[in-house]
Amino acid sequence: MRFYKVINNKTKEVCLTAQINETTLGGINYKDQPLSSIEQLLELAGDNFTDLDNIALPLLNSTKFKINLEDLISSSKEKSGLFRMCQPYTPTEIWAAGVTYKSSELERKRESDTPDVYAKVYNSDRPEIFFKATKERSVGPFDEIGIRQDSSWNVPEAELALVLFNNEIIGYTIGNDMSSRSIEGENPLYLPQAKTYNKCCAIGPSFVTASSITNPNSLNIECSIFRKNQLIFKDHSSTSLMSREFESLKEWLTKSNSIPNMTTFLTGTPIIPPPEFSLLEGDLVRIAITDIGILENNVVKV
Repeated sequence: MRFYKVINNKTKEVCLTAQINETTLGGINYKDQPLSSIEQLLELAGDNFTDLDNIALPLLNSTKFKINLEDLISSSKEKSGLFRMCQPYTPTEIWAAGVTYKSSELERKRESDTPDVYAKVYNSDRPEIFFKATKERSVGPFDEIGIRQDSSWNVPEAELALVLFNNEIIGYTIGNDMSSRSIEGENPLYLPQAKTYNKCCAIGPSFVTASSITNPNSLNIECSIFRKNQLIFKDHSSTSLMSREFESLKEWLTKSNSIPNMTTFLTGTPIIPPPEFSLLEGDLVRIAITDIGILENNVVKV
């Protein structure tokens, strides 16, 4: 099941919705009261937290609130209308894995003054894992995403993101792990500054339960960048090219490291724009992943 969080621009009320069919979202109600978050649904699920679809279905069947998905996307994009889409859940912590695709290893080696470290981590048992963002430093669909003022080379990173609850993978979303390549390239020890700053990560547009995606190891990923309404970059790849397993990444993340529920874990990108490319303020980044949707954000300097 694919969940979206919808906010009423007038009343500021938030409603958790699920996709009924290709065009329609329905509100999730419990005892005639709308639920506002995935977290509330998880509370109702209790020990059955891995079976959210069957918990949500009867609550969805009784809904009176329905909204057209395309209308919601349009009003969210144009910042108009009564309803808009926001982050599908609250990411308590956001972590990320790096150099999980061969293409990423090659690009990191090309940008860096110390390329050997990337070859070593790509082939090692222990993955590169780093803290990416707090909730406050992340944004949702159609929000503005940031590039650092002190970086001359900035790129988006389109990634499949795992959502963790009780250290289990309960769902997936799309993540944009913005990266300041000029900063990381100067010295790998500058990684925290290259990765963590205001508006450094986008999450959304939906939360998709783990049971709804048959094979997360075979999802198409596409990244498109527009400048002044013109397409200036487009590429696609697949999670099938990842060199590591999701369960293994999760195990490494949680070793000696207690993570809160709804932690989001970005799993690395197979798509990197060419060295001559850098994002500019005003660009639009659009990331699409099979069965999850499209995450779209405009770029601003922060």
